[in-house]
Amino acid sequence: MSSNAQSYNTAGNELYLKANALRLENMYKEAAANYLNAILIDRNNAQSYLGLGICCKHLNNYAKAIKYLNIASELDENCFDIFFELGICHQLEGNPCGAIKNFIRAIQINPDNPQAILQLGISHELCEEYDLAMMIYNKLIENSRGFLKAYEHKSTLLMKLGKYKEASTVLNQVIMLNPDYYKAYAGIGVCFEKIGKITDARRYYRKFLKLKPMSEQAGFIKDRLYKLKTGKFPDKNLKLCK
Repeated sequence: MSSNAQSYNTAGNELYLKANALRLENMYKEAAANYLNAILIDRNNAQSYLGLGICCKHLNNYAKAIKYLNIASELDENCFDIFFELGICHQLEGNPCGAIKNFIRAIQINPDNPQAILQLGISHELCEEYDLAMMIYNKLIENSRGFLKAYEHKSTLLMKLGKYKEASTVLNQVIMLNPDYYKAYAGIGVCFEKIGKITDARRYYRKFLKLKPMSEQAGFIKDRLYKLKTGKFPDKNLKLCK
């Protein structure tokens, strides 16, 4: 390698490293500019396109993020992060069915990553493929028993399907794994309220408030407790706020 080529290569790497540092500081516009400059020097660096795609995602420009991530995937067909980020961007753009193939590829590269498997389930759920989503959540719980997000999404899907008793059972499993997982208490309260177990609903709502009295959901829970206390029973469209 000539000294000019070596200097050229070093400059591109320095820009890439600077972009990474800026991105880690959440300075996405500045990071994106440096990734672009790095790409001008080396158009075959998949990691620069990946970093640029991630910046565009955080800047809410999902179409551009997907464009750059697709280029990255052509340059490196075996990078988990590229396909995982592609899946996330398709979800954020409102195209969960387009996300599925990317999460599948990410899982092929790294079969043991629970986040990718969870996102695959979420994508199927968003595409209203509920049986596939449930199968994925169940398999994830079976293989990663401590991964609480899988239980949470399974219970949410069960509630969406009107299976409140089953959902409360799943959320009780969460509490057994982590008694401080406050969202589970609120979810169980909603389930019990839906099936008419008002005393139990109030009990779990109070447990939630004991754990998280100042949370964003506290107002919703206090409202439910007041309505139950005054005899105003569940609204037809009652659901737990996010």
